[in-house]
Amino acid sequence: MKPSKRILPVIVISQFCCTSLWFAGNGVMRDLVINFNLNESAIGHLTSAVQFGFIIGTLIFAILTIADRFSPSKVFLSSALLGALFNLGIIWEGNSFTSILSFRFLTGFFLAGIYPVGMKIASDYFEKGLGKSLGYLVGALVVGTAFPHLLKDMTGNFPWKSVLLITSTLAIAGGVLMSVLVPDGPFRKQSQQLDLSAFFKVFRQRDFRSAAFGYFGHMWELYAFWTFVPLMLQTYLLANPNAAFNIPFLSFLIIGIGGLACIIGGYLAEALGTKRTAFTALLLSCICCLASPLIFSLKAPGFVIAYLLFWGMVVIADSPLFSTLVAQNSRPEIKGTALTIVNCIGFSITIVSIQIVNVIRSLTDTNSIYAVLAIGPVLGLIALLPKRKVTA
Repeated sequence: MKPSKRILPVIVISQFCCTSLWFAGNGVMRDLVINFNLNESAIGHLTSAVQFGFIIGTLIFAILTIADRFSPSKVFLSSALLGALFNLGIIWEGNSFTSILSFRFLTGFFLAGIYPVGMKIASDYFEKGLGKSLGYLVGALVVGTAFPHLLKDMTGNFPWKSVLLITSTLAIAGGVLMSVLVPDGPFRKQSQQLDLSAFFKVFRQRDFRSAAFGYFGHMWELYAFWTFVPLMLQTYLLANPNAAFNIPFLSFLIIGIGGLACIIGGYLAEALGTKRTAFTALLLSCICCLASPLIFSLKAPGFVIAYLLFWGMVVIADSPLFSTLVAQNSRPEIKGTALTIVNCIGFSITIVSIQIVNVIRSLTDTNSIYAVLAIGPVLGLIALLPKRKVTA
């Protein structure tokens, strides 16, 4: 059965609208620091709060196999509504650092019913060309993630709370769109009962483990890079006073261009193979990490921006490809759970890398520290290497 041509665009638009919640706090981080008397280190802690919420959410969703037992579109809608509500909590004038952390945590918790569930919905419609479909879907996530930075630039003359109001409104609209226009897919196989062992069963297959570990290495780098892009630009500006950057707009471009890379990667995977394309993208992002101390030392702002744009592309291009490999190497009745489990572990890793960079940044003000992000890609590349056959 061939899905309607409108299905993929609706899923993509819904994903974009709802994932704009992810970095909504980062888009107004400077305003939060000023209005609530937060420390400069708050950026790492608030980003980690979203990630931690997402981790706990995905863990619960996976253990209870929610995406496989219930209608994914309804799970998506419920999560979008609740995520939007807690995102709005930040505008409360009585907030403290603890309450803001709590609101970001709860927003992240319900993003667990949006991002992996959106991929599950796509995989229920597109068995053929899944890599290309997930390329569009993760591309929407990337642009949605970057969107608050653009909103901040566009609403510079408006109260900072407008960024949060707009992102919550978009999330509600995205949830409603998915619920109304995207029924359960033709390839969906509903799990009939609660299977608490599914969390462990998925790792028994070697090809699944290889894809999952490649994804984990990619995640070590990805969200730390996205989190600190504005600070990379700010640090470079301080070291090069003659340069002139619009940091919010450039942050949007550097993160958002990854959406285009996801789409391109999906098409390349059809021609070159999914695993090979993912390996190449991970290798290129690893090189970007290792080259960062040298690049940031150059007194060439235009070249540095071009390098960051390229890094912004290759750092995410492999993400939909790893998700494709995970979905293809999972049993159909626990596919949603498998995607959620891998997301859960991957986002747990992002907290570690973000906090490590945060600690190193408190000790030095140089951009050379981002070479540490190469650790994940190196380990991911090793996991993706073909296993040598042992001969007697």
